[in-house]
Amino acid sequence: MTWQLTDDQLDIQARARELATEVIGPRAADVDMAEEYPWDNVDALRDAGFTGMTVPTEFGGGGHSFLDAVLVVQEMAKVCGVTGRITVECNMGAISAVMAYGSDIQRKMAAEMVLGGDKPAICITEPEAGSAASEMTTRADRKGDGYVLNGKKHWITGGGVSRLHLVFARVFDEQGNEEGIGGFLAIRDETEGLFFGLREPTMGLRAIPEREVLFNDMYVGPDMVVLPPSGFKRGFADLMNAYNSQRVGAGTVGLGLATGAYELALDFVKEREQFGRPIAEFQGLQWMLADMSVQLEAARSLTYRAAQSRGPNNSPFPDPALAAQAKIFTAEASIRVVNDALQIFGAAGYSRRNPLERMYRDVRMFTIGGGTAQILRSVVASRILDMRVPQTRGGWLPKG
Repeated sequence: MTWQLTDDQLDIQARARELATEVIGPRAADVDMAEEYPWDNVDALRDAGFTGMTVPTEFGGGGHSFLDAVLVVQEMAKVCGVTGRITVECNMGAISAVMAYGSDIQRKMAAEMVLGGDKPAICITEPEAGSAASEMTTRADRKGDGYVLNGKKHWITGGGVSRLHLVFARVFDEQGNEEGIGGFLAIRDETEGLFFGLREPTMGLRAIPEREVLFNDMYVGPDMVVLPPSGFKRGFADLMNAYNSQRVGAGTVGLGLATGAYELALDFVKEREQFGRPIAEFQGLQWMLADMSVQLEAARSLTYRAAQSRGPNNSPFPDPALAAQAKIFTAEASIRVVNDALQIFGAAGYSRRNPLERMYRDVRMFTIGGGTAQILRSVVASRILDMRVPQTRGGWLPKG
């Protein structure tokens, strides 16, 4: 499918490419080596209007579509995976959930933070509840009008850096009866009982902390409870739908990294000579590049289609199956493309002087984070078979 972008989208893409080329790219190696959150890049994104793009205009945002944001993410990720991922989370995921299901007060608060450069954090994963998110043990016990949260999350992207946190926890009434899983907002340096633990020393995307987030009798008032229309009983599913935009965004970072790697390889084969001629004349490398281009075109089409889709019942988020398909294919294809680009460079690609070494480490995340490729295949299977495919020992069940 050939994607015909609008004039406005082409303008967004061009502005993003200029910022990425002139400002973000030259800093990428230093950002990776320092392993420190790139606040200068965040300022540049904010000043360009690339934070809060999807926030409605009534709350000061750009009112853009997910596809508009995807175009920016892709350009940033071509030169810096870290900045690409920050762009995702300034426009998708937690902020999407708050904008869809939060109160006007919550939406105004979240919009102000994101437009100011904050990267909200989604707090779902726990040490013993990764893919099986519904098995989380963090609990929110009713106390008066509010809730007291206790528990621990792990692998929280932006932990200790993000201000706004959307925390998922099991909800219990004052008699100890479980009501479901709910979402609660907590703010770094403002919400008492919110703490940060160990930071993981990650393989790639090193400048964004992956950290433990701890809740020790953290009190959340009623004004900080994100309650979808279906309530706690089914609200978890509503809130998790916001993850579909995050999955599209995560796949886009992989797409951007792979596109950047492909372009580097394409330029290199035209310049590099061996055996007295440009290596672009060797059929083996020609076929590698051809395969890379095919995978990138397919990944781009899947990603853009998912970004433009809407879920069942006119959901404001991308269709779950299309988002899953896009992330599965794009994440896996991106690893192959970056790996082949590094191979084309030979020993030079293996050196830390070359951006491909960093890109290879960065791209490896995306078959894992935001839903593993294996779990997402179950999401797709559930849709195409029109049946539930739970991973528990209870077996497969018909939908209903």
